[in-house]
Amino acid sequence: MHFKTKQRDLRLAQVAAELIHLDGAPCVLAIIHDITEEKRLEDQFRQAQKMEAGGRLAGGVAHDFNNMLGVMMGYSELSKDMLDADSPVQKHIDQIKKTAVRAAGLTRQLLAFSRQQVLQPSVLDLNAVVNNVSKMLLRMIGENVSLKLIPGAPLGSVRADLGGDGTDFDELGGNARDAMPGGGTILIETANAELDESYRKIHAAVVPGSYVMLSVSDTGCGIDEKTKSRIFEPFFTTKPAGEGTGLGLSMVYGVVKQSGGYVWVYSEPRKGATFTIYLPRVDEPAESLLHPKDDVTLARGSETILLVEDDDALRELIAGLLRNDGYKVLEEKDGPVAITAAKDYGDVIHLLLTDVIMPGMSGGDSRLA
Repeated sequence: MHFKTKQRDLRLAQVAAELIHLDGAPCVLAIIHDITEEKRLEDQFRQAQKMEAGGRLAGGVAHDFNNMLGVMMGYSELSKDMLDADSPVQKHIDQIKKTAVRAAGLTRQLLAFSRQQVLQPSVLDLNAVVNNVSKMLLRMIGENVSLKLIPGAPLGSVRADLGGDGTDFDELGGNARDAMPGGGTILIETANAELDESYRKIHAAVVPGSYVMLSVSDTGCGIDEKTKSRIFEPFFTTKPAGEGTGLGLSMVYGVVKQSGGYVWVYSEPRKGATFTIYLPRVDEPAESLLHPKDDVTLARGSETILLVEDDDALRELIAGLLRNDGYKVLEEKDGPVAITAAKDYGDVIHLLLTDVIMPGMSGGDSRLA
């Protein structure tokens, strides 16, 4: 049963009652046990289990699909090189490659949610991340939405992989804009934070320590409890068909969790929403945000590379590309066979190039390295 305290807090109680007699008079003996905290911890544990199971499924699907997309993009590039620059087929191949690249972006989001993507963490200043993301938000939120920034100073550094320039978090701003079709305010804040044992009583999964907080709030329509319970699940979206993949927030969840942090959502219908992220603080100077380079020149070589990849089509493609650039390639489909081949090879192997996730022995296994 539920009851309210003097402070108007709603609590959940377990009641056990029985009929007894005192001095011959019938009475009811009732024991009321407040189980609010137990129920909350139970719900948190069940939600964590559900997200973990969904992550394993999403990661397995994304890994296999990513291999197929890699083959499509690789052979598209090889086909372009074999055609004349003015061939009409060039446009068709360009469209195939562009579509494959967009699909690969979806698999990256799934791998982020499942925490199976290969991280390239760097030490970041979240104020610089917010400044970078805010520039993009200003171009997309429209004139009826205002953007306010409250950067914490001084602010500690964090070690995370936020997509090079920090744009993995722009999904939060986009969702905030969509929650305010009639206009409103987006507020982005950063601050140092200490999560202690008292905070852990509210969020059981938290490891107490020093963190940097990033929050994104809006004054929009808010989120009900049913939606909040599923909001980080992949492919879950409240947007109309064709307007969202349901992968943006799941990617944010995966990136934060893989970086050792936490993300929570606080909201009520018609009272806006706040997404709060905590990332572990590190005592290191922040690096500059990375920006992709378009003028990359691939090097040629003559060294020997041991290539270990369980997907036959992808292994064949990678081996062909490396041989075209002058390398000698030894191909193996799994870790144990690769170890035997390396021991039997009579010359120097200069580089091991391996898939991260393989059956039996993954690429990160020290026996393979």
